[in-house]
Amino acid sequence: MFGALSSKMRDAEKIVFVTGAGISQESGISTFRGKDGLWRKYDAMQLATIDAFYENPKLVWEWYEERRKNIMSAKPNAGHDAIAKIEKFRPTRVLTQNIDGLHQRAGSTQVYELHGSIIRIKCTVCDFKETATSGFSDLPPLCRCKNILRPDVVWFGEALPQDVWTGAIQEASSCDLMVVVGTSLAVSPANLLPVYAKQGGALLVEVNPEETPMSKAMDLSLRSSAANALPQMLEIFQ
Repeated sequence: MFGALSSKMRDAEKIVFVTGAGISQESGISTFRGKDGLWRKYDAMQLATIDAFYENPKLVWEWYEERRKNIMSAKPNAGHDAIAKIEKFRPTRVLTQNIDGLHQRAGSTQVYELHGSIIRIKCTVCDFKETATSGFSDLPPLCRCKNILRPDVVWFGEALPQDVWTGAIQEASSCDLMVVVGTSLAVSPANLLPVYAKQGGALLVEVNPEETPMSKAMDLSLRSSAANALPQMLEIFQ
C-alpha cells in the first residue's frame, strides 16, 4: 500500500498524526461534513456558538448530552489502536480535531486536543473544569458558583486553546513524518499543520476515502479508511 515510501517512512524518527472526524466515524460517531454529517441535520448556529448557548443553553446541552452518550458508548477502532501501537516503536504525537477522547482510550499518551473535549466540562464564569463521563440530572448543569457549566469544546467563532495550538505547531514543525487521517482539512487553523510539517521537511501521507484540498500536495494520498490503512502502516515500524 505504501510502496516505495515504506523505507522513508521507516526512517522517520518522529511521527505526527493529524486526525479528524473520519477516523472516529468508523467507531460509529457521525462526522459533521460528510454526506451523513451532523451539520446536515442541525443548524450549527443553533448548537455550536457561544451566542446560541446563552440564548438556549438547555437546547444545546440536550444535544450535547446525546452526543456524549454516543461517544461514551463508542470504542476505539483499528485505526486508533494502530496509532497507539506505533507509539511503542517511534516517538509519536497525535494532533486531533476530534473531541471524543478515543485516541487516549486506545492508549495514545501524547494527544493534543485542538478543539477540546466533550468529556470535560467547564464553568462559563469561574476557573472550574473537570472530566464528566456520566449524565446530568438537570440541564443546563450548574457550577458550584451557581453559574452555567458548558462542554469544554471549541465552538464556532472561538479561538483554539493557545497552549495546545502552540504545542501542535511545534510538534508539526519538528516531525519527520506527518500522517493526515480522516480530515477534510477544511477547518482553519488546523489545516495549516501540514504546511508547518512540509516547511520542516517532513514526509506527508494522507489517509482519506475522499480527496481533500491538500491531496495533491501530499507525498502519498491514499483513498482508504483509517481502520484499513493504519494497521498496515504499523507493520512498517514493527
